[in-house]
Amino acid sequence: LSHDECNLQTGSTALLHGLAEGQRTLSRAKRGWVWNQMFVLEEFSGPDPILVGRLHTDLDVGSTPIKYVLAGEGAGTIFAINENTGDIHAMKRLDREEKAEYTLTAQVINRDTDQPLEPPSEFIIKVQDINDNPPQFVEGPYRASVPEMSQVGTSVTRVTATDADDPVYGNSAKLVYSILEGQPYFSIDPNTAIIKIALHGMDREMREEYLVVIQAKDMGGHMGGLSGTTTVTVTLTDVNDNPPKFSKSLYEFVIPEDLGIGKQGGKVKANDRDIGDNAKSTYNIIDGDEKDIFEITTDAQTQEGILQLKKPLDFETKKSYTLKVEAANIRFDPNNGGPFKDTATVKIAVEDSDEPPVFSKPTFVLQVDENAPINKVIGTVTARDPDVTGSLVRYFIDRHTDLERQFNINVDDGEITLAKPLDRETDLWHNITVTATEVRNHSQISRAIVAIRVLDINDNAPEFATEYEAFLCENGKPGQTVSAVDKDDPIQGHYFEYRLIPEMLNNPNFTIKNNGDNSISVLAKHDTFRRQKQEMYFLPIIVTDNGNPPMSSTNTLTIRVCGCSREGIVQSCNVEAYVLPIGLSMGALIAILACIVLLLVIVVLFVTLRRHKNKPLIIKDDEDVRENIIRYDDEGGGEEDTEAFDIATLQNPDGINGYLPRKDIKPDLQFMPRQSGGPNGVDVDEFINVRLHEADNDPTAPPYDSIQIYGYEGRGSIAGSLSSLETASSDSDQNYDYLREWGPRFRRLGELYSVGESDKET
Repeated sequence: LSHDECNLQTGSTALLHGLAEGQRTLSRAKRGWVWNQMFVLEEFSGPDPILVGRLHTDLDVGSTPIKYVLAGEGAGTIFAINENTGDIHAMKRLDREEKAEYTLTAQVINRDTDQPLEPPSEFIIKVQDINDNPPQFVEGPYRASVPEMSQVGTSVTRVTATDADDPVYGNSAKLVYSILEGQPYFSIDPNTAIIKIALHGMDREMREEYLVVIQAKDMGGHMGGLSGTTTVTVTLTDVNDNPPKFSKSLYEFVIPEDLGIGKQGGKVKANDRDIGDNAKSTYNIIDGDEKDIFEITTDAQTQEGILQLKKPLDFETKKSYTLKVEAANIRFDPNNGGPFKDTATVKIAVEDSDEPPVFSKPTFVLQVDENAPINKVIGTVTARDPDVTGSLVRYFIDRHTDLERQFNINVDDGEITLAKPLDRETDLWHNITVTATEVRNHSQISRAIVAIRVLDINDNAPEFATEYEAFLCENGKPGQTVSAVDKDDPIQGHYFEYRLIPEMLNNPNFTIKNNGDNSISVLAKHDTFRRQKQEMYFLPIIVTDNGNPPMSSTNTLTIRVCGCSREGIVQSCNVEAYVLPIGLSMGALIAILACIVLLLVIVVLFVTLRRHKNKPLIIKDDEDVRENIIRYDDEGGGEEDTEAFDIATLQNPDGINGYLPRKDIKPDLQFMPRQSGGPNGVDVDEFINVRLHEADNDPTAPPYDSIQIYGYEGRGSIAGSLSSLETASSDSDQNYDYLREWGPRFRRLGELYSVGESDKET
């Protein structure tokens, strides 16, 4: 017998003995007829039914027709009872992991009457576990990470396996863990399943990922137990344990001298075996000649050092540079021996470029007198080609800055001369731009600003600042102050001298007084001025400056005699005020004149209306507009009038009817039209023949006919119609019967032209 069969048989035997003993006890203690309340049965998977136990009652003596009935969990499906003998069998596979126990009820009834003979009795069938489930890693496969270079014994991760067997019965669920693959790098605790580092100095740069196979075995790991496996992928994370390293110790670059500021001149790269932030480096120039001319930056994407210019290069001054560049990790771990650095040498050769000319100064300031003669040399600008070859330079003035072409420049030596006269009082400064161009390469151009200051000369006479007009009260004295201005601007300043013209030196009315501040005061010699006697006085004054040579001008001061109040306030300066009636003001006079004009307008309107009223409103019969006939007897000159016909109309018919385009295709070969003569004196017949000949022999005309439209054919022409189609009234004897044979499309045309003899007679 098998192991399971032995257990079942043993259990069944014990059950039978228990039932027998129970029957004896039941008869003594009057207990229920099923005294054993629990039956134990191992789970099994066999195909044949297995006996669980047997029910028996003392009433089963052979004479009473009894029947055993089973009810409860699994009754009739999992468990079946022999109603005659009371034997209980398990009919299906029992799995403790699905259901560990079943509660059933036993009943004994009369087979004939179905009446119960014993009270029902409840009992339990417990399924006992066997080792039929292997361990399982539900959460697998696993992934874990641990820093590289970790110490031996460093925990990596923990795995967990589960066993569905009963953990309290036997060793079916007692698990032991072991490593099948992954040694000697990792180890595992057999009880806790914690995976640890087992090898010292595991380097990510040598190997980054490991695959570990873990086994879990039940029955405490003994032979016969079941097992399950899972995989753990262990990744070594990076630590900064590698320094940056330049791929070569010497870098050489050739940079053109015209490389712009901030432009890239070269790249260097220090490789780092680490990854992420541990591999990031920063670059610096730590030594070298003229290191302030260059700078190096770090490209965050490629981790390259970009060499750039901070100042312009000059091949003629320095042709090469040597720099020392350092690359250092941004992050470092002191436990790994950081910081990590590396250096390299960079040699830079400057390549000569064709540079534009260079002016000796960026801005030139020149001076010239405003009375300088034409073609006078004002100054010279100089520029040179900084290249080794030294090309010649030509000079030009940017005329956008000298629109009036005031100056010229010598293209060879840069001498600036005067082209037009100057006037300081109009323009004090002239700012022009001079360009210098290489003879060898005209694209190389430089510009410089030339500021030309016009120096002043005494070429303007002083004059009154304004048109002064003094007012003199009839009984008062004038106190007018007069000053002068001069357009010139002498270095020592202005000084004006005022004097009366010689004819006015003995003037009995006025005199002048110098105020010492380039102004004068006009004074009256008496106080007996009257408007009736003289209303205005004119005082000519000569003003002379202190220039070299001095300039002078005569200015006239107008003095008007006015009527003033007692306080000296001017009230009226017009002499007409004295001839007006007393008490009649200027406003009243204007009102009177306005009334007179209004009356005259009313009279004129009245007379005009009276004249219109006298005209009759009815038109006479002989003046009826319906009978007004206008006759024209201008007949014209007829055909003999050669002046009435213009041959130009025939030559250019488009001039009357508008342009009528031809839908022709323009050929590649262009035909040169014949030059036509004037419209006068041209024979019409000859003109048409020439045009016809040109149309027939034109090589550019398309290979199909085109209609020539003439805007004017004339009336009464002896040539008749120009149409080639003849109507039915024509005298032509041409036969058009063949049109009937051309098909239905020409049937209508044939009916029109193919007329019979009867039609002709008609």
